[in-house]
Amino acid sequence: MRLLAVVLILLGSAVSAEPLRVLTIGDSLMAWHKWTGRDIPAVVGDLLDAQVENKAVAGSRFSNASALGRAVGFDVRAQFRQGDWDVILINGGANDFLNDCSCSACDGVLNGLIGPELTGEVPDFLMRLRQTGAEVLWMGYYASARSGQFTGCRPYLVEYDARLARFAAQTDGVRFLDSEDVMDPSDRSLFAFDGIHPSPSGARRIGTYLAQSLAR
Repeated sequence: MRLLAVVLILLGSAVSAEPLRVLTIGDSLMAWHKWTGRDIPAVVGDLLDAQVENKAVAGSRFSNASALGRAVGFDVRAQFRQGDWDVILINGGANDFLNDCSCSACDGVLNGLIGPELTGEVPDFLMRLRQTGAEVLWMGYYASARSGQFTGCRPYLVEYDARLARFAAQTDGVRFLDSEDVMDPSDRSLFAFDGIHPSPSGARRIGTYLAQSLAR
């Protein structure tokens, strides 16, 4: 009986020691610095000793990607890979506003992604992800040091994130974390040369924020 108890304890330790499995899909905020291993998901993996697969692609969008774009990952939904994931970390949508309405008069694009009643392409996809059994963690956008080509997008992105936060609050297994909580647009050291994407220190700050939330 004592031997059986020891075996059960060891088996329990082995199960508890299994690393967290995280799939990341999204746009350039997730993909930035991937080539150097200092991207946001990599920071999450380092801090949590997790197995992270980052499929995010710069320039990707939710809607209206061409067939070629979908094939090479420029469609956030097409980046998804089946697997035994514990967490799916996701963002996206900014490039839809940029490409579909040039960050001006974008109410139709916003409502197609997620409408006032919290329905649309993004909620539908998040519910599909939840059906895999994984927890879904959505990363909201931050105010950047400079707007660049995204000039005019800010009001739409703020409303977009607000709707997604409300959707997550009422949806089991979906969480919304706003990267804006830790990114100060007046601190230029947190941003890359373009003033939009995170610098390595910015990516580390966001990744640490996400990892702390997952660890709780």
